[in-house]
Amino acid sequence: MDWQPDEQGLQQVLQLLKDSQSPNTATQRVVQDKLKQLNQFPDFNNYLIFVLTRLKSEDEPTRSLSGLILKNNVKAHYQSFPPPVADFIKQECLNNIGDASSLIRATIGILITTIASKGELQMWPELLPQLCNLLNSEDYNTCEGAFGALQKICEDSSELLDSDALNRPLNIMIPKFLQFFKHCSPKIRSHAIACVNQFIMDRAQALMDNIDTFIEHLFALAVDEDPEVRKNVCRALVMLLEVRIDRLIPHMHSIIQYMLQRTQDHDENVALEACEFWLTLAEQPICKEVLSSHLVQLIPILVNGMKYSEIDIILLKGDVEEDEAVPDSEQDIKPRFHKSRTVTLPHEEERPEDPEDPEEDDDDDDDTLSDWNLRKCSAAALDVLANVFREELLPHLLPLLKGLLFHPEWVIKESGILVLGAIAEGCMQGMVPYLPELIPHLIQCLSDKKALVRSIACWTLSRYAHWVVSQPPDMHLKPLMTELLKRILDGNKRVQEAACSAFATLEEEACTELVPYLSFILDTLVFAFGKYQHKNLLILYDAIGTLADSVGHHLNQPEYIQKLMPPLIQKWNELKDEDKDLFPLLECLSSVATALQSGFLPYCEPVYQRCVTLVQKTLAQAMMYNQHPDQYEAPDKDFMIVALDLLSGLAEGLGGQVEQLVARSNIMTLLFQCMQDTMPEVRQSSFALLGDLTKACFMHVKPCIAEFMPILGTNLNPEFISVCNNATWAIGEICMQMGAEMQPYVQMVLNNLVEIINRPNTPKTLLENTGRLTSPSAIPAITIGRLGYVCPQEVAPMLQQFIRPWCTSLRNIRDNEEKDSAFRGICMMIGVNPGGVVQDFIFFCDAVASWVSPKDDLRDMFYKILHGFKDQVGEENWQQFSEQFPPLLKERLAAFYGV
Repeated sequence: MDWQPDEQGLQQVLQLLKDSQSPNTATQRVVQDKLKQLNQFPDFNNYLIFVLTRLKSEDEPTRSLSGLILKNNVKAHYQSFPPPVADFIKQECLNNIGDASSLIRATIGILITTIASKGELQMWPELLPQLCNLLNSEDYNTCEGAFGALQKICEDSSELLDSDALNRPLNIMIPKFLQFFKHCSPKIRSHAIACVNQFIMDRAQALMDNIDTFIEHLFALAVDEDPEVRKNVCRALVMLLEVRIDRLIPHMHSIIQYMLQRTQDHDENVALEACEFWLTLAEQPICKEVLSSHLVQLIPILVNGMKYSEIDIILLKGDVEEDEAVPDSEQDIKPRFHKSRTVTLPHEEERPEDPEDPEEDDDDDDDTLSDWNLRKCSAAALDVLANVFREELLPHLLPLLKGLLFHPEWVIKESGILVLGAIAEGCMQGMVPYLPELIPHLIQCLSDKKALVRSIACWTLSRYAHWVVSQPPDMHLKPLMTELLKRILDGNKRVQEAACSAFATLEEEACTELVPYLSFILDTLVFAFGKYQHKNLLILYDAIGTLADSVGHHLNQPEYIQKLMPPLIQKWNELKDEDKDLFPLLECLSSVATALQSGFLPYCEPVYQRCVTLVQKTLAQAMMYNQHPDQYEAPDKDFMIVALDLLSGLAEGLGGQVEQLVARSNIMTLLFQCMQDTMPEVRQSSFALLGDLTKACFMHVKPCIAEFMPILGTNLNPEFISVCNNATWAIGEICMQMGAEMQPYVQMVLNNLVEIINRPNTPKTLLENTGRLTSPSAIPAITIGRLGYVCPQEVAPMLQQFIRPWCTSLRNIRDNEEKDSAFRGICMMIGVNPGGVVQDFIFFCDAVASWVSPKDDLRDMFYKILHGFKDQVGEENWQQFSEQFPPLLKERLAAFYGV
């Protein structure tokens, strides 16, 4: 006999479901308590499924809600459902998946996939066969319901379905789904494609075996009248482009023609899926070859997609010009993530900062529509294609641009400015001849009467900042800076934000070129403090921090300090310790402290104390949480990371003057704990601080060395590249202070360092976030050199194992203190073990030649080694040996060292 509800119990559950739809918060609280009570009764879940599947007399929202509460129960404690309850629920789901209401079918589908994802696919062997069987039903509702459930299972458990654990059901399911591509109902066709699409990216074997049928069926649906079907076809083709391009190449011409049409589909969701195709194609090696002849059609389509749609303008309040007095709502403010401090080395040729991925910054002005949309996707596609085709794109673009940039309608003009910004990186060379005319026009657009035009002009100008700075300052830099500063004080919040971000980019490019205008810049930024709402304040901190990084010690003038510090300190005092707005403010102060050096002294004590407190609080909270995770919340460790980074900034800026602060605090004890934190970013920042304190006040670090060194040694793990980098740098700084006393610790770290420097696949740069390419093993090389400088007897025997990568990684580093100490070390090691360098001597010669002006005594060391080697092998052998040198190397060695 089937389970039957008790009438009184049923009424109670129904009343609860009705109450839970009430907007009143007090009622909601009562409902939550009541739910907790009812969950004590095992068969409460039977009532919930009964309302969902059997009580057809109730209204649909109530039945659906009953199913959703049951779904949450399944998620939370399905394991403790008694078997009869679990079986009743499963049976009811399968018996009612064809309910007449699409809302109820969808709810049952969600419930089925939730049960399946609780490890129940193995425990519910009849589920997939029964659902697949129901697909054959003559009844539309049953077929659609079963497909809906299958689609959700494919989304949630795609890996499991393609594994031996379930005896590979996909071998049956994929061919089955493919049959339904020709079904008469568009909803079913759409489900069928969506199911198969789940298995493309993982290259499921069952799909690969049917790949040609799949592609044929997709082509047959290309002109389907249903937008959802077209969207799924486009999505499938985009994914196939990534994983099975070999199968698409024979049809590429017609696929491109199809995607050109779909990118203009009147349904924006279809157009957006199709537009992704160009983004993906740009990453394929064959892009240039297959797309060149279609650019003439594609470029106008992408450009057209970059206009704001009417709905965008409504959502962006495009007609609101002044809103600076309107406070921000909290959900407008995106969470910020702090980038931990990374140690960097100056590189031979400074490269301009790489803009972030095109996806991230191709359209900074659109934050309110942070959802991906056709405009953003078109702009991103144009950006990546500009990087593929470079100047070849311009003949298709320039004729269009002229019409757009000077168009009387602001929406069209705005899209033209966005186009100009999107191609900046890829087409820069080809654009240079037009910039002297375009930049003044863009600067003029900064005072356009439409806020959305002003904000996009800020962004586009920032994309050309590198060129602006390369011209004489009075030509473009000064007018651009003057106008941008006015926009920072714009009456529109979106413009303020775009101007602040653009100004930060300009600061990075212009660096000390801004020094003459500092007074004027600071007046504007400080004035903005009193004017900005919450969200833009956070961006303003960034602009101030970047200014400090860019002009450095030039900021250390009494009049500048007087302007800048009071508003910063006022904010600092207003914010509570648990306020996340501290992050950007601490980052900003860290840059300011480093730049002001001794100028920061009057402010350093409270700032230092608070940082120590933040670290201490976070550690204490983490300890409580680890001991009683049920009673305490996990702390947000970003507070600690940002505080450690500001302490680094203080140590770097104040140098020896930080000593008294360190003496009066327990920072070394806290640092010992932070260096062993489970979170890599915490360790990364602790090692940076350790290195800075080692340079500033070693007397406080020295007593801890015996405890610290083993921890540094275990963190020389290139899996966490930035942690490894900072630990390596700290070891090098410790060497320079310890001298010969470093000897007991050499073996703890040397083997790991040699292994790191010899890794073939060290990423392109250890310094991912600096945008400057530095040879990957430069920091390990410097530390090995420094170890050899203080303990040559211990390190020299391994010379042969690292000399070649050592030389190649340091040849591109500019002359500086760190390079100097490392080369002294290598020279001393060669003195101890000359045989270790013989086989790779040409690399040593090349590294020596990379010095522009070594100190005299270092030059003498080089001279002795080069001449010693020459004398050792004899004139004739030296001649043969030096024949291998590139001409430039020969010249430099002859000129500097007479060899």
